[in-house]
Amino acid sequence: MGIRIVIADDQAMVRAGLRMVVESDPGMEVVGEAADGREAVAVARRTRPDIVLMDISMPRLDGLAAAKELLDAPSPPKVITLTTFDTDENLYAALRAGTSGFLLKVSPPEQLLEAIRVVHAGDALLDPGVTSRVIATFAGQAEPRPSPALAELTPRELEVLRLLARGRTNTEIAGELYVGEATVKTHVARVLMKLSLRDRAQAVVFAYETGVVRPGAA
Repeated sequence: MGIRIVIADDQAMVRAGLRMVVESDPGMEVVGEAADGREAVAVARRTRPDIVLMDISMPRLDGLAAAKELLDAPSPPKVITLTTFDTDENLYAALRAGTSGFLLKVSPPEQLLEAIRVVHAGDALLDPGVTSRVIATFAGQAEPRPSPALAELTPRELEVLRLLARGRTNTEIAGELYVGEATVKTHVARVLMKLSLRDRAQAVVFAYETGVVRPGAA
């Protein structure tokens, strides 16, 4: 089965363009569209997609609120937020809401398709270097809040969390720790499970907000 996708954007022409790009890939299928956040939640619940492409700025219910409503439910889809504006505030807010990716609407078609594949696979963040830099900036504005859940991690798992937060890919983590990529994937899965996190995006937010990684970390 292909990757099932819902497109949520209040502009009909944007939805049509996104549909054309998505359906140019034989491994992807658009199973629904929505013109506002409230409709996006309803369509996603009815069609049960793998991915929702969610515009941030929409009427009735904005994309971030709609994403949070979907992601708080059992067995949620992955959400990639779309925006016209490359603002740090939107990126941070999208990740805090639990979304798995952030993409500008001006991104080339091949980048959108790759973003869908990456998020569906759950292997990596989109633009992890940019993501971790932005989170570091915002998380650094408040005092870190250590979490008791960190005590559940082994020293190696804690190191993997630090490297995730610094934007490292699985390949880069494997190289730094001198282990195989399969081992890294196992460590990442255990980190997410022990910390009750949905994906790597949430792991990055968690690491900065709890002080595991401090702003400016290389």
